[in-house]
Amino acid sequence: MGNHEHEVQSTVQDILKAMSAKGWRITDQRKSLAALFAETTGYLSPKDVYDYMKQPYPGVSFDTVYRNLRLLSEMGVLEQIYLNDGLKFRARCQSHHHHHLICMNCEKTVPFEFCPMKQIDNLPSDFQIVNHRFEILGYCGDCAPAESREAGTEKH
Repeated sequence: MGNHEHEVQSTVQDILKAMSAKGWRITDQRKSLAALFAETTGYLSPKDVYDYMKQPYPGVSFDTVYRNLRLLSEMGVLEQIYLNDGLKFRARCQSHHHHHLICMNCEKTVPFEFCPMKQIDNLPSDFQIVNHRFEILGYCGDCAPAESREAGTEKH
């Protein structure tokens, strides 16, 4: 089994395990949903997921798809983000702790290892952190407006 296939299978199992832990029945529809997110590297809108799911399951409703996305996000197996065209979801990276640079145009996501939480010293003592996310939104080299790229090179 190749590395990508192993990662996909691992992600599917992580999602199904989280569903099972919450008492969800593991149906073929939920297996398909888990596989979709495991195989997709970018972000998906609820409509993207609905369009995918209604092909093999014509009776599935948009409300059911959306409810499942929100619940999977609350479980911590999906990340959600608001981009220019609305709410999007993707499988949470389970392999190790890192954060992302996200292109606001093409939605390309680039992981990076820096974590700002290591730099925070003066948090209130009565505040218990249970999770965090750090995302930087901008434009990748392919999508940055030409004038921004030119201005960036002139400053150096």
